[in-house]
Amino acid sequence: MESKQTVWRGRFFRYAPLILWIGVIFFLSSGQGAMSNTSRFIRPLLMFLFPDASEETLTFYHGLIRKLAHPTVYAVLAFFAARAFRFSPRPLLRKYWFPVSLGLVISVAALDELNQSFLASRTVSAFDVGLDTLGGLSMLTVLFFLIRRSAAAPRV
Repeated sequence: MESKQTVWRGRFFRYAPLILWIGVIFFLSSGQGAMSNTSRFIRPLLMFLFPDASEETLTFYHGLIRKLAHPTVYAVLAFFAARAFRFSPRPLLRKYWFPVSLGLVISVAALDELNQSFLASRTVSAFDVGLDTLGGLSMLTVLFFLIRRSAAAPRV
């Protein structure tokens, strides 16, 4: 029989990264994640990497980096969700880790856009929810096949 401290520790290490990452997403969803704020560190880097680039090119690259961040951030969210749910002591979460993780990704993506709708410095886009979901779904699919392959591999 596991002690309460061991059970609590397991839950903490399973769910803390997930909750922390959701916090990061909502921080980025605030005014701090607006293009005008991210340009303070992305633009100098772009200007260093592409010193002869025009203003239009730098703006395009900045926008591209911001759009690529969507699937990347939500792929990390999906990884943490899958990790938490796959090893949950609750049989339903363990069994249905894939749809529960995907549901969490979609919910956080929708709430992220809803949160941005209240900020004048941010734009709201259903396309972003799609990008977020695609990033999460991609990670979950890779994990699904890796887990399946690992389970089918002969043990030595």
